Amino acid sequence: MTTKKKKTLTAVAIATLAFTAQAADVLKVAATAVPHAEILNFIKPQLKAAGIELQVKEFSDYVQPNAAVQDKQLDANFFQHQPYLDSYNKDRQSSLVTVPNGKVHVEPFGAYSSKIKNVAELKDGALIAIPNDPSNGGRALILLAKQGLIELKDPASLTPTPLDIVKNPKKLKFKELEAPLLPRALADVDLALINTNYAIEAKLNPTKDALFIEGADSPYTNIVAARKDRADGADIAKLMKALHSPETKQFILDKYQGAVVPAF
Repeated sequence: MTTKKKKTLTAVAIATLAFTAQAADVLKVAATAVPHAEILNFIKPQLKAAGIELQVKEFSDYVQPNAAVQDKQLDANFFQHQPYLDSYNKDRQSSLVTVPNGKVHVEPFGAYSSKIKNVAELKDGALIAIPNDPSNGGRALILLAKQGLIELKDPASLTPTPLDIVKNPKKLKFKELEAPLLPRALADVDLALINTNYAIEAKLNPTKDALFIEGADSPYTNIVAARKDRADGADIAKLMKALHSPETKQFILDKYQGAVVPAF
């Protein structure tokens, strides 16, 4: 082989390696289907232009997205709010963190029923379904308290349980279920407090179908989370820039019509 051919092949090899290195800049993010995965899929072109190949891994529960990130199977996740992450870290001895500028949107939590049309119709002894995880269960009870249906021992706490109810004039009964199962329980209970992502998946419209719903002052802003060693990565920063872009904000406003509210 001539020296000239060797130089040509070496140049091609270097160029190929450079292209491969650039093409291998992959960011793997866990998400629940609605609205998180939909939002992530929307920003894929923005990230591609920034040199990032975004791969979205969908989950149907609230445990595996954190476990997959903690175990280094994935780089980050987008599905939860800070109170849930705090509770998860405490219960699982995990150490995931919110990434810098990690707030994205609020999904106003709502109460739904297939049996009544107004909260005033709620009968004494009614059965209420709430999420069984501490943060979302607490969120449900806080919303019920704001409606005057119950009174909680510590109104400032974000994680009350049914044991913290000090006044229950209607003698409401509570059934704690895994969050994804709540829409399916509507036929069996009088009222269900449902996370918006699962409500939307069940074809419920939070702004039209909820008997009552959280206000815009909700502290439960959905965040992007990662391991501490990944949270400050340049690719994560590009992810947040795309999630906070004017195009993404307009997409959220147009697609979800108030059921999902941008927090940036």
